[in-house]
Amino acid sequence: MPVNILLTFIIGSALAWILIKITRTPPHLQGVFIGCCSAGNLGNLPLIIVPALCEESDSPFGESSVCSTYGEAYATLSMAVGAVYIWTYVYPIMSIYANRSTINDSTIITISSGETSDSYTEALVPSQDHPSCDDYPIQAQLPHTRSSDSFQNEMIHCFKILAAKLNLKKVFAPSTIAAIVGFIIGIASPIRKILIGDSAPLRVIDTSVSLLGEAAIPCMTLILGANLLGGLKRSRVGVLLVIGVIAVRFIFLPLLGIVIVKVAHHFGLIGSSSLYQFVLLLQYALPPAMNIGTITQLFETNMSECSVIMLWTYVVAAFSLTLWITFYMWLVA
Repeated sequence: MPVNILLTFIIGSALAWILIKITRTPPHLQGVFIGCCSAGNLGNLPLIIVPALCEESDSPFGESSVCSTYGEAYATLSMAVGAVYIWTYVYPIMSIYANRSTINDSTIITISSGETSDSYTEALVPSQDHPSCDDYPIQAQLPHTRSSDSFQNEMIHCFKILAAKLNLKKVFAPSTIAAIVGFIIGIASPIRKILIGDSAPLRVIDTSVSLLGEAAIPCMTLILGANLLGGLKRSRVGVLLVIGVIAVRFIFLPLLGIVIVKVAHHFGLIGSSSLYQFVLLLQYALPPAMNIGTITQLFETNMSECSVIMLWTYVVAAFSLTLWITFYMWLVA
């Protein structure tokens, strides 16, 4: 499942890059476009859809109690892995495009204001007090005589720059930390036995967290509705951009997902469980993730544009998800 979710992100961003070149998307909207195409709502939607399908009397996934247990586990794992990828994959990409648009906007403002001074031209011409680089030919030989110590220092400097670009404080968002803690509890058997199970001494923690989690699902849905309300406002998003996101998320990605899951099943990379295959397929047909709106709010750019894209993609998702879920259930039955 982690590999499958990573493929949804990579393929979505690749398709977004192709459509950016075709539609000539403005630079300030490219980051939002890539984010909406690459990151799907792997959180609350699978947690709502999969258990609801298991409760159906004619469900192809077997007994409802067993199906609900496994379905909730698959949906929760999907949410945890998706949260990690959003903040480690999508966030840096949107950060790069946000910084580019900010630099371009500041450059345009500076040029349009006409604020020029002699100091800018003087810095381009070497003076007698400040010789040019041509006066020091020995500098051209420095890369060839670099020692191992200087190489190590440069590598450390590169890692520091990379860490600054990634902004680890944002990467380790609360959802990412929660996913890591969940993985640790699930993998470490002693911790799991203390917290999970009817005979666990600290089962009250597990029960409390479960109650909060069940209440969080409708709360997240309400927050999503509030975010979509901003899509009714005017913005600079063109019709082609919205159609492009809809085409990537609801046409190209689901079709490619069928090919990937079927090929993986043919080569024995995934088991024969119809429920597991259904969850893998569902991950390709979901609308954009809610965290994309959160990221735009962090950068304070393109918030209204993101709301417009979210509004129309979720309107279309009401119909496309129904069709794809019906087809997936027939496909894996």
